Amino acid sequence: MLNIKEDSTLVGVSELRTKMDEILKESKLHKIIIEKRNKPVAVLMSLEKYKHIEEALDLLEDRALGYLAKEREKKSTSKDYIDIDEAQHKLRRK
Repeated sequence: MLNIKEDSTLVGVSELRTKMDEILKESKLHKIIIEKRNKPVAVLMSLEKYKHIEEALDLLEDRALGYLAKEREKKSTSKDYIDIDEAQHKLRRK
């Protein structure tokens, strides 16, 4: 294992096979970059850190989609959509 930054450790695939327990403990402290033939191929991190990143990405995606929807609404000159109440009313009539 080689610490390349304060929050990252570089580990070869062969070392991963032989020192799995030690590397898993290390992954709770910071991310582990796994190399194969001197090229990074994967990242190992704690489940807590992964969940935090996923939540942040979901929030960013929701904000981006909301922004796009607002922009599309501003540009629309005609009513290209119907609201949920109108859609439900049309479905009930069928």
